[in-house]
Amino acid sequence: MIIEAILEINPNAVVTVDGNDINTCEITWHNGTTPISKADIEAKIAEMPTEEEKRTAREEERTARENLKASAKAKLIAGEPLTEEEANTIVL
Repeated sequence: MIIEAILEINPNAVVTVDGNDINTCEITWHNGTTPISKADIEAKIAEMPTEEEKRTAREEERTARENLKASAKAKLIAGEPLTEEEANTIVL
């Protein structure tokens, strides 16, 4: 999570992190990467979604996609026009 937060702040950062606790880990900055303060990294971590939130979002997206496909199929069977979004579930 620490490296993810660092890369959210600076996508070009070249860094290694030894440990998982921001208070005790060793952060080594490479290739002239400007160091980011631990306070800024902690603040970014607090803003980022948790693994559970990411998992829930993926499940919600999957359910929405499945519902859209089902709607498209029902409309095709009934001879009704599809929305572009429904058509994309079939074509893409």
